[in-house]
Amino acid sequence: MKSEYKTVKTSASGEYTVKRSRFIGYACPVSTSAEAESFIASIKSKHYDATHNVYAYILREGGIKRYSDDGEPQGTAGIPALDVLEKEGLVDTAVVVTRYFGGILLGGGGLVRAYSHSAKVAVDSAGIITMAPCTDAQTVCDYGFYGKLSAFLAAENVKVLDTDFSDSVKVVFRIKSADFDALSEKLTDLSNGKSEIRVISENFCEF
Repeated sequence: MKSEYKTVKTSASGEYTVKRSRFIGYACPVSTSAEAESFIASIKSKHYDATHNVYAYILREGGIKRYSDDGEPQGTAGIPALDVLEKEGLVDTAVVVTRYFGGILLGGGGLVRAYSHSAKVAVDSAGIITMAPCTDAQTVCDYGFYGKLSAFLAAENVKVLDTDFSDSVKVVFRIKSADFDALSEKLTDLSNGKSEIRVISENFCEF
């Protein structure tokens, strides 16, 4: 499984007005070109009457990067929006900046600043998270050992997903995959080999 990466947590937006031009930035987590294009299309449809709908997105798979100035002078809109994603180290993220022209020209530098700022506002509103390879696993122990196990897991940056109390105690938990082997060894030592860990699944999770 590949290493951890950063993306936005949720869809969000933010507004910015300069010299009567209204800029609305949107950010959204995406994982494929189809998802990115669908998101862009939805914003264009929502703001069909806007002067410009500029976009940029970066995908983790294949390192795909796309952007559009949507009629603004070349290099003043799409690239500044893309730069925001690159500087934040984001992938699987799309941004759209909608502009309603206010009648006053901003100039090349003004446009670059406005589109950069609007994209940044959208990204900040969406929230940046780190996605890391994680392992969901379970361990079973008797009631006498459960207190030690619970304290141990709490100290090891482990997220307990479920605890089932029946004839014995079954605990399902999530941990960064990079920390799994060390955790398994520690638990084996702590339980004198009585508690074993069984891997359930591996995925990318928010940490």
